[in-house]
Amino acid sequence: MQLPVVLLGLVIALLIGFIFHIFREGGGLRLLMYLGLSILGFALGQWVSITGGWRLYLLGALDIGLGVIGSILLLAGGDWFSRIKPKNESGV
Repeated sequence: MQLPVVLLGLVIALLIGFIFHIFREGGGLRLLMYLGLSILGFALGQWVSITGGWRLYLLGALDIGLGVIGSILLLAGGDWFSRIKPKNESGV
């Protein structure tokens, strides 16, 4: 992929991460987590598009559709896992 395609994908992924952060609320560390998960999810969506041959919404060489779906799925899963609280019960 060329640099402009990578930069456009990065901008879209970061925008999705920011919007998710606004809806779910949280501090600075959650923002960093959401941005990282969004970038990773968008990249995984691109990888599925390239290797699987699936195309949802192409903009040049960038499959925005599968990238957004991958980003949202990874954001939702990461948010769910990060909000699980351990039990403070002793088994003894």
